[in-house]
Amino acid sequence: MPGSFDRRLRWLVWLTLLGTVFTTVVMLVGAWTRLVDAGLGCPDWPGCYGKLLVPDSDLATLRHPDVPLEPFKAWVEMVHRYIASLLGILVMAVVALGWPLRHRRGYPWRLSLLLLAVIILQGAFGAFTVTLQLWPQVVTLHLLGGLSVLLLFFWLHLRLRRSVISQADEPRRGNLWWGVAACLLVTQLALGGWVSSNYAGIACQGFPTCNGQWLPAMDISEGFHLTQTVGPNYLHGQLHADARTAIQVVHRLGALLLGAALVALWWRYWHWQNVTRPLAIVVSLFTLQAILGITNVLLWLPLWLALLHTAGAIALTIGLVWAWWCWRYHEAGAYSANSLTTYNNVIAD
Repeated sequence: MPGSFDRRLRWLVWLTLLGTVFTTVVMLVGAWTRLVDAGLGCPDWPGCYGKLLVPDSDLATLRHPDVPLEPFKAWVEMVHRYIASLLGILVMAVVALGWPLRHRRGYPWRLSLLLLAVIILQGAFGAFTVTLQLWPQVVTLHLLGGLSVLLLFFWLHLRLRRSVISQADEPRRGNLWWGVAACLLVTQLALGGWVSSNYAGIACQGFPTCNGQWLPAMDISEGFHLTQTVGPNYLHGQLHADARTAIQVVHRLGALLLGAALVALWWRYWHWQNVTRPLAIVVSLFTLQAILGITNVLLWLPLWLALLHTAGAIALTIGLVWAWWCWRYHEAGAYSANSLTTYNNVIAD
């Protein structure tokens, strides 16, 4: 029935917005877990020393005598797992609520199923992160998986929100400008994950030079060797100094390329009414993110600033996706003042 359809759609709009926000929280807690060296606070999965709650030292010793219990780190790791599980439940709620609408024209049912598949895969990466002892490849994929969940939630929210406003008008297709910016952003996010998983955040002292040199000693082949042995404990990293320096320098160069691409994108569309402001925000977010990265190096990676750098990466990613969405429907006028007023009225009903 139309009334039931509208109510269900409104619930889905709010749930996907909640999912976007909550995924951000989960990712920041995950970053905090890593920054306080709690990624292996529990040596097993999904429980902690075989329990759903962190046990006392005696029980932990019986279960894993080779891994002494550190209660703070164990609780940090378990809190991350608890809230990640809640995120999985939220995804299942979105899929269940959308089930009756799956045959409705325009309803993004396949996108919902993709979100469910990615969150399941993300759970598997979470398990492998522990069982493979912070293997950098898995840790980096786990980060990218979290960003994928975030963007799928956000894209689903935008799709549902647009169905509330209007179902008319065909979207624009992507072009080279957006494709280059997107590829560079994904590459830079992967490089950031690789820096973090190999503990190369302060491999370079100083900025803009690295260890007092414009071209420091680097071992690129070792720094980007993707077939590292599975088995060693990768807490605090296994790479030598020159390999970590190579990772840090490439990350800096990637930031330069991404910044240039985002400025070029803004310059290309500065005269588009619905796009210039979102792209200006994206360029501003990138500038702030670059400042945070530089400050992290100069201040030797303080915890709160490293968390802000992670939050900046999330904001920049969301910002570029939002700008692309506005560009896709630029001529449709879906985000004119009247359309937004209609949307707000429907949601408030």
